[in-house]
Amino acid sequence: MKTTVKELRLILTVDNLDELIRFYRDTIGLETSKEWHEDAGNGIILDAGRASLELIDSKHAERIDQIEVGKRVAGPVRLALRVVEPIAAATETWIDGGATSVAPPTTAPWSEVSRVQAPDGMQITLFATSTLVD
Repeated sequence: MKTTVKELRLILTVDNLDELIRFYRDTIGLETSKEWHEDAGNGIILDAGRASLELIDSKHAERIDQIEVGKRVAGPVRLALRVVEPIAAATETWIDGGATSVAPPTTAPWSEVSRVQAPDGMQITLFATSTLVD
């Protein structure tokens, strides 16, 4: 019997929680679903609207990095977030909010994309279109 999954949640353990809340919530625009401040620790759940799990082998990861960045740079985990704004404008906003540019906007075979690194070191691909149905 299969398990029915209703939500995919990526959990990042970070040392600079307040800085990353400002980046992911205030700069990127993820909405707060739940936030807690307790003696046992602090946390926040930010809603990205839709989640999917993309599994690729290292050969395909190398191809993606080559297309998006020009060389292999991502580790085993990279976020990809679809944005509504034009890629160049969103990239600039994210950089102003604390990200660093890994590669400028470019056109990949699947979408217009750009690559940034969040203040926590996480590489993020911004993309414009998705094969998922809205």
